[in-house]
Amino acid sequence: MVPTTSEALLKKVEELKGTPKKEMARTLGFVSKTKTGQERVKLASFMNALLEAKGVGFGGSSERDGRGGRSASYRIQVQQNGNLLVGAAYTREMNLEPGTEFEIQLGRKHIKLVKVSSREHPPLDQKASAENLSSDYDAAMQAFAQINAKYHNVFRELAK
Repeated sequence: MVPTTSEALLKKVEELKGTPKKEMARTLGFVSKTKTGQERVKLASFMNALLEAKGVGFGGSSERDGRGGRSASYRIQVQQNGNLLVGAAYTREMNLEPGTEFEIQLGRKHIKLVKVSSREHPPLDQKASAENLSSDYDAAMQAFAQINAKYHNVFRELAK
């Protein structure tokens, strides 16, 4: 039976001092049965429990914020439609809010996202005329088309 507290585990390990690690793990109940009925000693689980009992932590999943989901791997792939998706794990890590704007900077073999400061782009005036909004929209769409064209050219070059 696996000891239920850190103190109990450390006490049992002290009692079994001089015993090989694998045998110690088996004696303390760190075992499982395979599908074929064979006993498998869970040495890694034993060592992790022993380290935890001694107060050594490695910042593993037990220290996460409890929100579940994937952790950031810092790698993404171009999707079938040519888009790059930056997942929620990254935006959560950077405390980004919906609507946060970024400038896209294209390098020879990289894409850099630079957060646009709110002072550079103040919010639209509530009483802005439809004409001004239309011209702003047209300008934004032209800029987007230029960026999109550069983006596709970069990926065509990278694919060569």
